[in-house]
Amino acid sequence: MSATASNTTQGAPEVSRTTRATRTIRTGAERVNWSGTILLILCAVTVVLPLYVTISMAFKTGGQAVDGNAFSLPAPFSIDGFVQAWNLTRFPVGAGISLFVTAGTVVATIVLAATASYAIVRNWDRRLFRWSFFYLLAAMFIPFPVVALPQIQLTGRIGLDNPVGVIILATMFQLSFSVLLFTAFLRSIPIELEESARIDGATTWQTFWRLIFPLLAPMSATVGIFAFLYAWNDFMMPSLIISDPALQTLPVRQNLFQNQFSNNYNVAFASYLMAMAPAIVAYLFTQRWVMEGVTQGAVKG
Repeated sequence: MSATASNTTQGAPEVSRTTRATRTIRTGAERVNWSGTILLILCAVTVVLPLYVTISMAFKTGGQAVDGNAFSLPAPFSIDGFVQAWNLTRFPVGAGISLFVTAGTVVATIVLAATASYAIVRNWDRRLFRWSFFYLLAAMFIPFPVVALPQIQLTGRIGLDNPVGVIILATMFQLSFSVLLFTAFLRSIPIELEESARIDGATTWQTFWRLIFPLLAPMSATVGIFAFLYAWNDFMMPSLIISDPALQTLPVRQNLFQNQFSNNYNVAFASYLMAMAPAIVAYLFTQRWVMEGVTQGAVKG
């Protein structure tokens, strides 16, 4: 009896500690970070509210759009704004040019950034490649407006004041950030894979294109969507570089609503909605790859 009582007495503190630990875990799990939640709600409102106003104004008639109540629902719904915006901005032409610039920027950014990052990571011990990486990082802090005037003069003199020139410049300005992402991801790929390929007789180019580049697919998707959003939504660079108004991209064509048609709010918002719809759809379908690429590069790198 005494032994049994002693065991029970000794086991009681252990049970008590276990119970307290369980309660602490449950309390921590049920605790809500209200400050973070409120901040997240405020951030969501700053994005959702302007989007709601844009959609609401786009489907209103001309009379409803100027009544002063931007938050009211359209009654009745009207697509006249979309029809007028389609014709006034020559939407198919502008969208085609924007698609050309965006596709060229995405492909060039992925290819150049991937090859440059591979050369830097695999030759990190060499001073030239290491300092090249630091040079690219420093270029991230140079915004386009700072070098806008020299770029305008240069592209005009060599005949690149057109969408092709925009592709080249947009790729160069996306290269620094893209190389930073690719280098972090490449450091997670074991070098033994390349050594085995070289033993089988593969050259450096064959090793990269057949072995390494397919492994970069998650990060390529991340870099691609960032380049897509930048090139599709960019206003300043095409407006300054492209000299022919007929070859302007879609965001630049929206500027006419602030000059000639400033009172046609429904037409203006309909045009804005059509212009940003492809970027929103692209991000919604690719955000999973964006997050996967960023987190994999951050954790493994």
